[in-house]
Amino acid sequence: MIYRAVFHIDMDEVKTFGLALANAGNLLRAIPEKHYDVVMVYNGPAVQLLQAEQCAAFREEIWNLQQARVAFKVCRNALNRFNVDPDSLIEGCEIVPAGIVALIELQQDGYAYIKP
Repeated sequence: MIYRAVFHIDMDEVKTFGLALANAGNLLRAIPEKHYDVVMVYNGPAVQLLQAEQCAAFREEIWNLQQARVAFKVCRNALNRFNVDPDSLIEGCEIVPAGIVALIELQQDGYAYIKP
């Protein structure tokens, strides 16, 4: 069995951002010997949270998740809408054309939808 999960972060709220990162970390710690595929999708105003300055306090936690192969997908539409320069994002982010489409595709592929 492969544990597939997609975390959906869409609000520019530091508390929710931290909760999502903690939830993903807790999931990985709960299934250390298992196979997993975990994706975090950021759209709407939440894309602002992944700017290097905005997420400095969470950088180590993010890095640990990225090292554990957690994917960070960021909506290009939201980057444009909220005037966020893709170059200002932390390393390791994958820009997708539309976050909502990524969410639909992941759910159709059997990923559990998690909304912190």
